[in-house]
Amino acid sequence: MNFQTIEYYFREVFLSMVRKRWMTFASIGTVTVSLFVLGVFLILVMNMTKLAASLESQVQISAYLIDGLTIEERKEIEQFTKNLPAVSKVEYVTKEQALKTLQARLGEQKKILDALGDSNPLPNYFLVTVKNSSDVKRTAAAISEVYGVEEVKYGQDVAANLFDLTHLLRLFGVMLVLILALATLFIISNTIRLTVFARRKEIAIMKYVGATDDFIRWPFVLEGILLGFIGGSVSAIILRSFYSAMTEKIYTTLAFFPLVEQFPFMNWLTLGLIVSGMLIGTLGSTVSLKKFLEV
Repeated sequence: MNFQTIEYYFREVFLSMVRKRWMTFASIGTVTVSLFVLGVFLILVMNMTKLAASLESQVQISAYLIDGLTIEERKEIEQFTKNLPAVSKVEYVTKEQALKTLQARLGEQKKILDALGDSNPLPNYFLVTVKNSSDVKRTAAAISEVYGVEEVKYGQDVAANLFDLTHLLRLFGVMLVLILALATLFIISNTIRLTVFARRKEIAIMKYVGATDDFIRWPFVLEGILLGFIGGSVSAIILRSFYSAMTEKIYTTLAFFPLVEQFPFMNWLTLGLIVSGMLIGTLGSTVSLKKFLEV
């Protein structure tokens, strides 16, 4: 392929886009809207996954100790727990600290604890954080076997329901993105098919005068790539502004809400949308042109 041929291809792409400017605008608009919707749902899926992971990480094990343990016995339990491979953090909570925490949670109703007088029925306990939520049950069982541990709790029913919910969120998110990706490919392919259909007579004439399939195909493929590139770039710019405004709004009202950080996430998303637009434009133009090359 020499320089003159390449120059011809790009000149044809430019002239084609200028001649049918309204269809070009419609094609770019379709690519932009389709990829924008896909990007929005991808952002939602990523943040749903981040929220699910955050909820799972908050599941902790409370290991309640029997009364009368010596300092050495307590330290042995603490050391055993820290040595478990799934454990990331062990915090010792005295019964006095536990009482203060309970009073804080009760708020104005803490007066009901006055009936206890100077007695404190709450036990000392260890608050255990695990590295992976899937290790909670096995770790709790190991701790419960240690001498000095009276009871182990980690909200078994709540944790099980939480893990099921987060699994469904991830599965739903992946399925949603795949469906939208296929829908986007279908819409863009049909839009490019209209462009090819409008020039079907020109393609037929070129075939009759001896033009090869590659010579006819390349201007359309390049046009599809350019349309996909422009549409992907525009959708990425809009999405970056959208996500920036969304994160600022959420952090203003919900400062501790777990959101995916803008960088490098939005950089990867921008690259993904542009490349996806170009690939879809290439595939759409290739598939749409195949029928009209069979003359």
